[in-house]
Amino acid sequence: MRAARPRAVAATLAAALGLASAPDLDAKPVTVADLLAGSPAADWRVPNPDDTLYLELAHGRVVIELATRVVPQHAANIKALVRAHYFDGLAVIRVQDNYVVQWDDETHRRPLPPGVRPSVEFTADAQAAARFEALADRDLYAKEVGFLDGFPAGRDPGTHTVWLAHCYGMVGAGRDDSAESTGAEMYAVIGNAPRQLDLNVALVGRVLKGMEFLSTLPRGSGEMGFYVAAEPPAPISSVRLASDVPPAERTRIEVLRTESATFRSVLEQRRERREPWFKHNPGAIDLCNVPLPVRVVPTASP
Repeated sequence: MRAARPRAVAATLAAALGLASAPDLDAKPVTVADLLAGSPAADWRVPNPDDTLYLELAHGRVVIELATRVVPQHAANIKALVRAHYFDGLAVIRVQDNYVVQWDDETHRRPLPPGVRPSVEFTADAQAAARFEALADRDLYAKEVGFLDGFPAGRDPGTHTVWLAHCYGMVGAGRDDSAESTGAEMYAVIGNAPRQLDLNVALVGRVLKGMEFLSTLPRGSGEMGFYVAAEPPAPISSVRLASDVPPAERTRIEVLRTESATFRSVLEQRRERREPWFKHNPGAIDLCNVPLPVRVVPTASP
């Protein structure tokens, strides 16, 4: 069966590109760039401005998409915090190598705005199982992995429990020993996927653009990467919802739909590496190594 798989993959890619038949296996392999260049506009979506945050740092904008349907209370909390300008003037206070970047009110003196309340949202609600898009690939931390509302996720088919996964760029709500959190303290994964945190933290979203502004920050020399007195933290100018920013000042991006034919073809291309450089074809893909294509939409000329 393995010997036949490359031809099946070639047929899949051909269908995705609208080709009449499978290409010659000796021809130049189809790349992700080829797939995206030939993708229909319907396979892409514009992130909802009501669920999109702009984290403004001194050296650039970080665009974060909230997983509002998965963690509705945390999303509501974060929106209330943003609209109360809670994060403005705070800072990134922790950068731990190959792990996370964290921002927070280190003094814990800022009052939370009305309506913000602690919650435990380690898993999605019962209706989420119907929206789960499974991958065929095996995983160490979950019986099944795939995507929920476009976010990397795990699922237990026995209990129908679904949860988001700690992949690179995912954003979580920090907490203490209590299981509750509000979203007033957040972190982004900047290193190898710490999947041991799955089902222990409310993951609230993911970075769509601007990861380089987080992952290149200087590492903190204190315990767990916290900045010490001699290391000034990275200031946050502001955090805004995209819907509260004038349209002309928004970051124009589109995200490939994970339920699209183009995305399925991208998955197959990454599983079956037929480029000449690869001497061993893995024939599989890890959830956190799945590329989620995001593209900038050019501003229309006046």
